[in-house]
Order: sequence, then C-alpha cells, then structure tokens
Amino acid sequence: MNLRHLLFLPALLLAACTSVDTTGLTPELQSGPHPRSTANAAVAVRVYSDLQCPACKGAHELIDPVLLQTYGAQISFEFLHMPLSSIHPLAFPAAEAAECAADQGKFWEFVDLAYAEQDQISFPMLDTWGETLGLDTQLYRRCRASHIKRDAIQDSFQVARDANVGGTPTYLVNGVQVSSTFDALSRAIEEAGARMRERL
Repeated sequence: MNLRHLLFLPALLLAACTSVDTTGLTPELQSGPHPRSTANAAVAVRVYSDLQCPACKGAHELIDPVLLQTYGAQISFEFLHMPLSSIHPLAFPAAEAAECAADQGKFWEFVDLAYAEQDQISFPMLDTWGETLGLDTQLYRRCRASHIKRDAIQDSFQVARDANVGGTPTYLVNGVQVSSTFDALSRAIEEAGARMRERL
C-alpha cells in the first residue's frame, strides 16, 4: 500500500460504509482552488493546507491576512487541500466539510471558523460549524455523509505531491515554492510582479 492510500484510508473506509442520496450534490470543487482575491491576477499565491494542522492555523491567522492586506488585488491567493490524514485524522473529513460549505458559498467562512476553533475539531463539531454558518444543514450533512467531494480532494492532494510539496503549509508563488514567512513571500511576490512587468 503506497503513501497516498495510507493518507486517505480513513476517508475510504467511511465511504465504503455509507450509502447516501446524492441528488442535488456535485462532486466538483466550487470555485476551483478558492481564490480569495483577484482570480486572474498575474501573480498567483497558492497555499497547500490541512485544516487540522497547527502550523497551517498559524499561517492562516498571522501570514495570510497581512499578505492580502499588503497586496490585495495584485495577487490571486488560492487555497488547496492537502489533508495529512496519517497524522491529522480529521483533516480529510474537515476538507470534505469545507467543500460542502463551498457549495453554499461559505468556503472561506468555514476555513476561518475551522482554524479559529481548531482545538475543538471533531465529527460533531463539523456539524456545529455548518449550523453556525447558517448552512442548509440537511444538504450540508448529506453532502458530508456521501463523501462526494472525496475524489476532488484526493486530486488536490495529488497535485501537491506532483509539485513536490512535502508538508503543510506550503506556499507557491507562480509555481515556485517559497518559505512560509511573510518576508519570503513578499520578496517572491515583488520579484514575480517585476518579471511580469518586464514581459509587457
């Protein structure tokens, strides 16, 4: 059994034991990698993250807001799932829940809440977070129970592995890995922006 199978074994076992009506549900990820700024900006900042990862919580709360405040419309800031289930057993269910929330237009609200209350994460709390965000809870719970988002999240994970991403959080600026600090990201964004301007 390879690493990818080990990482997703908890989700696969759950899926095997569950049969849920998927009427009205979609397996795709809404808004792709979930841009939180200008989707078509010349400089793309991508973060591969895990909703149960303490370091990801720190980056989300201390680095990401400053990046967005500083660069705003100059960058496309994108979130991609990389749930490391072997060390964070609730990361994959949380990623599925985030995508089910995304179907109702609440992806970033869910991510913000999940990181803010990360120390309380549990299966019942995933339900509670949906209620807190005012989601259609019947649709949200059915989406989670169906594991309809599983394949898309696995695909996101595979993209990370193909890009040689070894852990979370990992930032890429226009496809190049950058240290997870504001200063390093700022330099990379400035340099990428300058290169793009030189080509015009």
